[in-house]
Amino acid sequence: MRNILFYTALLCTFMVQAQDKLSGKVLDENSQPLPGASLYWLNTNVSASTDADGTFEIPYKTEYKKLLVSYIGYITDTLTVESPDFISHSLKPSQGSKLDNVVIDKTRKSLKRTSASAANVVTMSSGELLKAACCNIAESFETNPSIDVNFSDALTGNRQIKMLGLTSPYLLISEENIPSVRGASQAYGLSFIPGTWVESIQITKGAGPVINGYESISGQINYELLKPAMDIPFFLNAYGSQGGRFELNTHFNKKLNDHWSSSLFLHGNTRVTKNDMNDDGFLDNPLAKQINVMNRWQYNNPETGWISFINLRYMRDEKQTGEVDFDPDTDKFTTNHWGAEINTDKLDISTKLGYVFPDMPYQSIGWQTSFNWHNQDSYFGFNQYDIDQKSFYSNLIFSSILSNTLNKFSTGLNVTYDNYGEFVNTIDHSRIDNSVGAFFEYTYDNTRNFSIVAGGRFDYHNRLGAFLTPRMHLKYNPWDKATVRASFGRGKRAANIFAENQSLFGSSRVMSILNSGGKVYGLDPEIAWNYGLSFVQGFPLFNRNAEFVVDFYRTDFQNQAVVDLYASPQQVLFYNLDGKSYANSLQVELNYEITRHFNIRTAYKYYDIQTDYLSGTQDKPLQAKHRFFTNLAYETHIAEGGKQWKFDFTYNWMGKQRLPYTGSNPVEYQMGDYAPAFSLMNAQVTRTFSSVFEVYVGGENIGNYRQNKAIVGADDPFGQYFDTSIVYAPVFGQMYYAGLRFKIK
Repeated sequence: MRNILFYTALLCTFMVQAQDKLSGKVLDENSQPLPGASLYWLNTNVSASTDADGTFEIPYKTEYKKLLVSYIGYITDTLTVESPDFISHSLKPSQGSKLDNVVIDKTRKSLKRTSASAANVVTMSSGELLKAACCNIAESFETNPSIDVNFSDALTGNRQIKMLGLTSPYLLISEENIPSVRGASQAYGLSFIPGTWVESIQITKGAGPVINGYESISGQINYELLKPAMDIPFFLNAYGSQGGRFELNTHFNKKLNDHWSSSLFLHGNTRVTKNDMNDDGFLDNPLAKQINVMNRWQYNNPETGWISFINLRYMRDEKQTGEVDFDPDTDKFTTNHWGAEINTDKLDISTKLGYVFPDMPYQSIGWQTSFNWHNQDSYFGFNQYDIDQKSFYSNLIFSSILSNTLNKFSTGLNVTYDNYGEFVNTIDHSRIDNSVGAFFEYTYDNTRNFSIVAGGRFDYHNRLGAFLTPRMHLKYNPWDKATVRASFGRGKRAANIFAENQSLFGSSRVMSILNSGGKVYGLDPEIAWNYGLSFVQGFPLFNRNAEFVVDFYRTDFQNQAVVDLYASPQQVLFYNLDGKSYANSLQVELNYEITRHFNIRTAYKYYDIQTDYLSGTQDKPLQAKHRFFTNLAYETHIAEGGKQWKFDFTYNWMGKQRLPYTGSNPVEYQMGDYAPAFSLMNAQVTRTFSSVFEVYVGGENIGNYRQNKAIVGADDPFGQYFDTSIVYAPVFGQMYYAGLRFKIK
């Protein structure tokens, strides 16, 4: 009994340790709020950012003395804080000689964990995106250990991302918390978002908040676009690679008056060079071109509490792939040469309207709407796949407090509408999906060491029926620089089996659905529970900051649309799960500041992902059980005039992977049971000549590892053994690139 009382008292001591929150407001030289300003305590990992009205809250301890406040285009200030009293601080613009006198004590982390959030959130800043070529969002995760990047097939060069061992359809991918990459855009949608348009990316592991819907299972990726009120007047990025890929990104920004700002974003890319490095007669990368235009408007009036965003975007993307000698004008739908074309048009219109009650800054109401049109016309040899999706989304959110600011809540209603016109060869799979839902989310934060976010939503869907979605996140700080998080949640979604598995069209496999009477392709909706634990411990090592992280997550499927590549190499089966399917993910991470401006990020990941197929329990194909990751980043001190060098190196090791079954093929068309382990290395060097001009050179896969026999049956593309979907490693080999960035401030 004495021991129980001792440990209880000890636990209570931890929970009441001296910690509070510091609140305040960050303003410009004209006393106007600065939304999105960054704050962090010197020599800690504790950070925060200001809201739309310039206000902030950041954890406070008596040992925290120096608070750094920064904002793009303004001088970074270091404040001495003696007590957690409200702070109102004005920043000055960084012009001319003022910049020469600024000394920044610490480089901001480009990849950081949100210390105040109950959810397990990692934020990638624009600085992290610049560590690689990052032509689009799909290519922006190479330096992030939380996301696995794989090639989906040997034809399109398309990158497929995974988190917790599950592919992107199980993620909610959103643009400023409005669902964006879903349905028809699942296969290629991330490649339609230029990296230079992005301000930051938030990666949430585990079930996301109920506010954003019921579909997410393994987590959420939310990307924030550059804000017109904060952007610079002009930016230009030019890129070219040895593979014949060229890109141009530019955006113009204009502050029209005290309240209105507008930005025009332009992106174009092309690849006209035919590459066949492995001499199999097929292009290693598609011939491609894309035009992408977005006009973005922002209204901000802190005096009245109103803020609004309006986005208008159009994109046209064209890809041609297949045999090197394929000419679509003469060879389409013939046996002259095997080829494929994927042509996509996309139109997006979205609005966000928010109101913060001036006398009650803790209370707000917001309304999000979006309309999306996605049209894809494509063929792969003799397989034709066309999909047209028109979507509408609306979300109304009200946020306030219960009694005091320790108890907060958000509640609201949302509506989704999806009209699919989908044709697989001559078979019509068109349908209309719509749903209406209500949600409530409660947040408790004792401002010291414990917070909880618990929410639920009720939805009615015309195909999935009526259902509840509960989710919860917990955070506890047991001692200094330690954080324990736990989460659980339920997700439900209708699998778009063809849009999500387009790589299978590049094969001679027959697609068969074992119809069970379900309402989407004859299949039942996918339902899964996700559970997670996370532990983070910061500590000093040789007088430098270090961080140790352990994440464990498990996903249990109650039902799953199984994609069976084990039954036969000439067939792919789609059917409802009959048995068990689960995914266990363990990630151990160590991050260390070796010296000032020199950081190392390491991670080991283990996956145990198994499903009951018709042939028995099997590992998920094309998924390495073991992965190791290292990123080294070094940058010199900023010299006079803003001159600086930046060096980045990333190493990825992938263990062996289970391959789809090819054992019944003739010997020359067999792939074996497992793919070998291999390593990939990427590097980039950036030279900054001034605060407005820099150049960069880099290389991907500089070890030149290439998959042997990336295409099964490449010598007989119209035969029954042809398959381009069994890809576990790069096809192209080494790829070097160079580019420049220019700004007008």
